[in-house]
Amino acid sequence: MAFPDRIERTVEIAHPPAAVWAALTTAEGLSAWFGQQAEIDLRPGGSAWMKWDGGHFADMRVERVEEPTVFGYTWRVPGLPEDDPRRTYVEFTLEPVASGTRLTVVETGFAQLPDETRRSEYDDHAEGWARELGELVDHLDVAA
Repeated sequence: MAFPDRIERTVEIAHPPAAVWAALTTAEGLSAWFGQQAEIDLRPGGSAWMKWDGGHFADMRVERVEEPTVFGYTWRVPGLPEDDPRRTYVEFTLEPVASGTRLTVVETGFAQLPDETRRSEYDDHAEGWARELGELVDHLDVAA
C-alpha cells in the first residue's frame, strides 16, 4: 500500500462565507485562531508567515486566491533545511450552505518527504487540522 499523501477535513460552520474567508486570509483572522502572530500578502506569489508561542514559525507562500471560495498556500515542512524546496500544499474551499459555510481543507505533498520524517509529519498535520479547525469554529463563534 502506498503512503497516504492527502489529508482532508470538512467542517460545517454556522457563519457566512465572508466571515470564514476573513478568518483564513487576513493577518488578524489567522492570528486569532491559528498562530499567535501572522502576516499575509493575499495574492498568488505573496508571502505569509505565522508564529506561535514557544518559537514555532511557519513560512508560507500564497498560491491560489479565488475570493470567496478558494484559498491555497504552500508551507515549508518543519525539520527540513531552510533551503529545501519541498513544501506541502494546503487548500481551503468554502461552500455556502443553509447553515452557513461548509469548509474543506486539503493538505498534500507528504509523499515527497524523507522516509525518516514522512509518517511523523503526516500524523502531526492530520491531528493538527482536527484541532485547528475546532479552534477556527470557536473563534468565529466568540467573534459573532
